[in-house]
Amino acid sequence: MKNIKRSSAVLLHITSLPSEYGIGDMGDAAYKFVDFLHQSGHRYWQLLPLNPTDAAFNHSPYSSYSAFAGNPLLISPSLLVKDGYLSQHDLNSHNLDFEENEVDYEKVSSFKYGLFEIAYTSFKKSDKKVRKAFNKFREENSTWLEDYALYLTFKRHLGDNWTEWPEELRDREPKALAAKKKLLKVEIEKEEFVQFLFYAQWEKLVAYTHDQAIGFIGDIPFYINHDSADCWANSAYFKLDGKRNPSKVSGVPPDYFSETGQLWGTPVYDWKSLQKNGFDWWIKRLGQNLKLFDIVRLDHFRAFANYWEVPYGEETAINGKWANSPGKAFFKIVEKNFPDMPFIAEDLGEIDEPVYKLIKDFDFPIMKVLQFAFGEQMGENPYILHNHVINSVAFTGTHDNNTTVGWFQAADKAEKNRIQEYVGRGVNKKNIHEIMHRMVLSSVAQLAVVPMQDILGLDESAIMNRPGTSEGNWMWRLKNDQLPVHQIALLKKLNICYGRYEQEKDRKSIKKAIGSDSKKKIADAGEVRS
Repeated sequence: MKNIKRSSAVLLHITSLPSEYGIGDMGDAAYKFVDFLHQSGHRYWQLLPLNPTDAAFNHSPYSSYSAFAGNPLLISPSLLVKDGYLSQHDLNSHNLDFEENEVDYEKVSSFKYGLFEIAYTSFKKSDKKVRKAFNKFREENSTWLEDYALYLTFKRHLGDNWTEWPEELRDREPKALAAKKKLLKVEIEKEEFVQFLFYAQWEKLVAYTHDQAIGFIGDIPFYINHDSADCWANSAYFKLDGKRNPSKVSGVPPDYFSETGQLWGTPVYDWKSLQKNGFDWWIKRLGQNLKLFDIVRLDHFRAFANYWEVPYGEETAINGKWANSPGKAFFKIVEKNFPDMPFIAEDLGEIDEPVYKLIKDFDFPIMKVLQFAFGEQMGENPYILHNHVINSVAFTGTHDNNTTVGWFQAADKAEKNRIQEYVGRGVNKKNIHEIMHRMVLSSVAQLAVVPMQDILGLDESAIMNRPGTSEGNWMWRLKNDQLPVHQIALLKKLNICYGRYEQEKDRKSIKKAIGSDSKKKIADAGEVRS
């Protein structure tokens, strides 16, 4: 990442914000959180992917049916009232007895999609100005929006598995698509309208965030689902058979943690086909994410160098093999399109020399997670504080880790002793989150990130995701009174103490740079330079 000053961030997904509507959204709580970040001297708000989630994948933000669309569940009902799409009566007529500290996705989905129906009816009666804005949005997002809306509409009428649709629709024959589009015009427009609402609310939040000299850090999953608009609309870019089912799927090989490896099951890319077309789909995907975020973490970065592919139908990942990706050629084109290269390489796990070389060739910042630092060979551990490097991002933990308090409570006696030896003071479940917070801020890493759970000192009940499990994830939320406004002065003091705070005069220049750069990124996002 070029031109990133020493700074800090808080990791908190939007779904985890307080809200009376059952899930965090882009309404008042998001704006209050931006104020909190600004006042406490932070520079960035880190999020998980904002793409739509689905019950079939337990609403994981890393398993979506679109790599480009926004998650409708993040749309704020309050802002829909403010913008005239809903009345207050529309909200009051519902029984809003949602859980305060976790998301009930089924209940939230039923509630919000009912509101979208009402909002669409209002939209159909709206004036020319609103219709003009909607048409402009459709035009600006034409490379993905129609395919996305078609896909969701077809799924409702033809079934979830697109490989079992009538062959002419499965294979996207133009005449068949045109006839179906005409027949389902209203439903298709409705899906496009919901995306219009999402992006209208997001752009307003981004504008306010940038005005407060705060930037967004986002996340791109490496793979996408076979059940996705992207795979259906770009099937040549994936290893599929003649009936469009996957021929090879993703995973990771057996290791110390799993003797059968991990079988993820998403289709792997046909990199030869992608490269032949200048990686155009990937460039558009990165551009779309840079409309949303200022910096993007590239999840499972190692797969840009080489990846584990498993024959479709295998029950485990054992019988897979390593295959090479054209990472260097890919990132050369990425650099032409996005010269600042505002990307973070997620380099956690087993990494080999080709991956290290790719990271070095493009000078990507890497990740340093303190929870991984206190093993038996602590002094040589790459995650221990004294082995951090400037071009990196230091974390107490990530969304895939236990909270710091939960991690400490689960650690064995030897690991607890090593932590205590390293920090040179008594460590316990009441102070470990404060100690780790100070450690990550004191790192030489240019960016330090602390999950909100670790600022609050919450235990394992506040875990966002438990890898390898499918139930109970992505549900944690802040309660209404949990935003630590009483800690603002202390947090600001810590950011100043460890050189991660920019004075107001510097923040104004940052705000100006963010705003102009954001406009340029949005203007350039649809253009692919090969």
